[in-house]
Amino acid sequence: MLARSVSKRFASALVPAVPYLWLGLLFLVPFLIVLKISLSDPAVAQPPYRPVFEWGDILGFLSQLDLENFETLIGDDLYLRATLSSVRIAAISTVLLLLVGFPVAYAMARAPARRRPLLVALVILPFWTSFLIRIYAWIAILKPEGLLTQVLTGMGLIGKPLAILNTEAAVYIGIVYAYLPFMVLPLYATLEKMDDTLIEAALDLGCPPWRAFWTITVPLAMPGVVAGSLLCFIPAVGEFVIPDLLGGSETLMIGRQLWSEFFSNRDWPLASAVAILLLILLVVPIVIYRDVEARRLETRS
Repeated sequence: MLARSVSKRFASALVPAVPYLWLGLLFLVPFLIVLKISLSDPAVAQPPYRPVFEWGDILGFLSQLDLENFETLIGDDLYLRATLSSVRIAAISTVLLLLVGFPVAYAMARAPARRRPLLVALVILPFWTSFLIRIYAWIAILKPEGLLTQVLTGMGLIGKPLAILNTEAAVYIGIVYAYLPFMVLPLYATLEKMDDTLIEAALDLGCPPWRAFWTITVPLAMPGVVAGSLLCFIPAVGEFVIPDLLGGSETLMIGRQLWSEFFSNRDWPLASAVAILLLILLVVPIVIYRDVEARRLETRS
């Protein structure tokens, strides 16, 4: 009997320990390694930073760490401009994703139940193709002699090639295309559960359809809106591939700066400091969302 009780206690303690162990190994440990490198100094060596951790001289190791790389980030307005530009591009892209994704998700939620699995499959179908290949496809579409220019020229809508590639507009197109499923799926999951009788009751009481939409559908869809916006905004801030391939040299984003410091300048400590800055920037909206969601649940209860 005692053995069975101990076994149950161990099992109950093991269940919550598994996710904490997972977070510790795959998030906390890598974070501490990157943090340590961000406090180091660049060196022409392997690895390209100093000091290297040694168990035998921990105090000496700690005494060599400094905040010089973070001082560089604060003192150089390039990183501030890159951060602000990343936030601006990610925010505008998130708004565009919401404007495009909400009608798609709403149409999917209102489709006959037998067709919804097919529609969901069509939304996630692009994931079956390499992300890099899909972005390269947009290069073929948006370049001056590309497919878009040929189609519009053939229709007589334009008289000269379009100059979209290597501009910020191309970055928005690429981000909206790449992240659209992350906006549509949370919205669909929320809208699909909505009670249609609420809209019917509002219409029966004389409420115009547009007003019923704004006063009933939109508030009920807010959990999906917030979840989809976070799923799109957070990775878009640190996006590198899309601005590098579709954006021009004037498209300044923090992800490109991080890549440049790591692989072009081989300044791992400064690149790690940029990564820490990016992580802090991404954690803020998550913390805000968690607090807002906690208050909303408390209000309901």
